[in-house]
Amino acid sequence: MQEGDLEIQVKTFFGLENILAEEIKKLGGKNVEIKNRAVNCVGDLGFLYKLNYSLRTALKILVPVLTFKAFNENKFYDKLFKFPWDDYLDPDQTFAIDATVYSERYTHSQFMTFKMKDAIVDYFVMKYRKRPSVDTKTPDIKFHLHIDRELVTVSLDSSGDPLFKRGYRREQTKAPINEVLAAGMLQLAGWDGKGNFLDPMCGSGTLLIEAGMVAMDLPAQIFRRDFGFMKWKNYDAALFTKIKDFRVSRVKAFEGKILGYDIDEIALESAGVNIKAAEMEDIIVVKKKNFFDSKKEIFPLLIVFNPPYDERLTISDDAFYKKIGDTFKNHYPNTLAWLISADLEAVKKIGLRPSRKIKLFNGKLECRFLQYEMYDGSKKTHKQKA
Repeated sequence: MQEGDLEIQVKTFFGLENILAEEIKKLGGKNVEIKNRAVNCVGDLGFLYKLNYSLRTALKILVPVLTFKAFNENKFYDKLFKFPWDDYLDPDQTFAIDATVYSERYTHSQFMTFKMKDAIVDYFVMKYRKRPSVDTKTPDIKFHLHIDRELVTVSLDSSGDPLFKRGYRREQTKAPINEVLAAGMLQLAGWDGKGNFLDPMCGSGTLLIEAGMVAMDLPAQIFRRDFGFMKWKNYDAALFTKIKDFRVSRVKAFEGKILGYDIDEIALESAGVNIKAAEMEDIIVVKKKNFFDSKKEIFPLLIVFNPPYDERLTISDDAFYKKIGDTFKNHYPNTLAWLISADLEAVKKIGLRPSRKIKLFNGKLECRFLQYEMYDGSKKTHKQKA
């Protein structure tokens, strides 16, 4: 590593690691390494700012500051107590600890969080006769504790609030899709902002807005005002402003159409509020329309959607998914469509063989992200014409 470079770990959802790695490489990341639900890379402070501001499929961005092995709780406390916490935290600042523990030796993550908190507070009391306070909701400094068997890693959370909190969601429906998952689905589906886009069951509009952000090359966090790194001792406000200005200067006009349908008026109202908050009324149109009564209106067209399924919303699954397949076949020729579902039996009723299947998680629900290719005529005829 060059002097001034940081080890950086970017967290994401299962199944989006390769997409995230490509995003990081495009932004100039070095030593990019794919892990489980994470991607590691190397970069300087400005690159860390750029990642936080730009990445669409990142949940949080961590900078490891301490790694050690501890075979018991006393060793764990001692190592933490000796660490120079005042390099990162002032006695009058607040802090919080987010913990992930995979260990037979340490089975209770909350207990280990308390031990770490005690070590930090005791360090400041001994050195300054003052103690920083814990604030779990709006801390100045957020630490991440990761324990894998005996290996302990303490990181600074540079993001603060999770990066799926884009700042445009003002309203939501019963089963909203996470913004990071939506962005990942769009990238997996190949949406690059060229052509036209339809979400035929758009709910509160997350997929539509994320599609619009890609189409205009808007930075993922253009609406966010606060990041964790802004409270760090080495925060360079001028550098961050320069990075933001450069990214915003690349925003472009979108010539296509982004269209959303839904039959629920409350959902459409929510979508309208969120689209307005994202300042995309000019490029996103939502209509009260039943997808099953619709026909292809715009060419070329990419469809991506999150239909109701399983525990999230109650529907008559078999009949519902059969209607999806019938609508695809009868009304959307020469169209590429993707949908995500946790109901792996019901999707068989679509009656079309998916050309791709990708395992993803929507919350705790294991899902499949399925691609369907509709042709005007049979697939065999289409290939012969090609």
